[in-house]
Amino acid sequence: MKQLPKGSKKLMNAWAFYDWANSVYPLVISSAIFPIFYGALTLVKDAEGNIIDDTVTFIGFDFNNDALISWVTGAAFLVVSILSPLLSGIADYVGNKKMFMKFFCYLGALSCIGLYWFSLDNLWFGLLCYFLALIGFWASLVFYNSYLPDIADPEDHDWLSARGFSMGYVGSVILLLVCLAMILMYETFGFEDAGAPTRLSFLLTGFWWMGFAQYSFKYLPKGNKKEKFTRHLLWYGFRELKMIYQKVKANKQMNRYLAAFFVYSMAVQTIMIIATYFGIEELDWGDTDSTTGLIISILLIQLVAVLGAFITSRSSDKYGNIPVLMVLNLIWIGICIYAYTITTPEQFYVTAGAVGLVMGGIQSLSRSTYAKMIPEGALDTTSYFSFYDVSEKIGIVIGMITYGYVVQVTGSIRNTVIFFLLFFVVGLLLLFRVPRKLQG
Repeated sequence: MKQLPKGSKKLMNAWAFYDWANSVYPLVISSAIFPIFYGALTLVKDAEGNIIDDTVTFIGFDFNNDALISWVTGAAFLVVSILSPLLSGIADYVGNKKMFMKFFCYLGALSCIGLYWFSLDNLWFGLLCYFLALIGFWASLVFYNSYLPDIADPEDHDWLSARGFSMGYVGSVILLLVCLAMILMYETFGFEDAGAPTRLSFLLTGFWWMGFAQYSFKYLPKGNKKEKFTRHLLWYGFRELKMIYQKVKANKQMNRYLAAFFVYSMAVQTIMIIATYFGIEELDWGDTDSTTGLIISILLIQLVAVLGAFITSRSSDKYGNIPVLMVLNLIWIGICIYAYTITTPEQFYVTAGAVGLVMGGIQSLSRSTYAKMIPEGALDTTSYFSFYDVSEKIGIVIGMITYGYVVQVTGSIRNTVIFFLLFFVVGLLLLFRVPRKLQG
């Protein structure tokens, strides 16, 4: 097939469509059904629904259930941060980033399917699938994000990035609604209990991700350079990452922006991962079914996030990227202050709506802001985005370790909100140091 030119509507739509394909992972696995499934599996409750034991035995040691999943998550992000520069530099050099993107897409999707067999008796296998699914999703994003400056001009980065996130939110909501219908009306679908449709949701997530990704793979180009792979390229990615680091250091705007992004993204990404666990353990659901309430909250976040991504894109056109990112951090600070006090489902719904409004916006604008800072015509875009992604992943590792440690020591997820608040305050202060004018 003839390669589509940069700026082609079909090419840009094919790129954005990968968000439709892969966003079912962060919604179904990271945010909604798997956390609820994991909580039901690992928490012991009395007849009134009060938690009486949250300890899980793994490899001969006792862990708080939240601490265990947070440390597995942190370990997976650490692997991604090591793999990204190793693979992205090679992908840039040999010009076949699509091959790497496919590999991690399939790794993640097949691992989601493997979660169908997650059980306490099979805990090591379930955690391994969770671990590999996370690696597959985030590693594939390194290559996916790096296509943005290759396929679109700087003036198109903001709206195209927002379109990708919006398509992802809509597509993932559709699958979540299907899964939710099966779980809540399991008898109508011929199931004996809610366990089977919950596990089936993991299968559907994997097949959705692999299936819809084929449209993106059909039109995305292989890459930029076309050199032969040789043995010395094994560490080429790290050498290229070092070169990118030197370029970033010399670029005051990019250097200061990445410092701010590293700090506030640490909080954003960790909150996205642990929000459902917070709802499970810190709220008094009373007579309300907690599973239904939590999924409604997550649906609210996803739907509002579509609006938030486009409002942010329009605002950045009018006021500039950095000022809008500063406002978003300020809103996040307010959300953290309020979230620390909430105890009821109604308050959680309000918080979910506010999170949705700024979550999509800060993610899409952060990505497009960085893309605009990459020198026009740069061939090593994957390595530039690898540096961006490594910064993000190391931040998440720190965030998850902080979360796991605080929960293990204090026994309460609520106390971690204080640390997230501090991350946003520091991120806001660092954004004040970033020069305002961007390429776009």
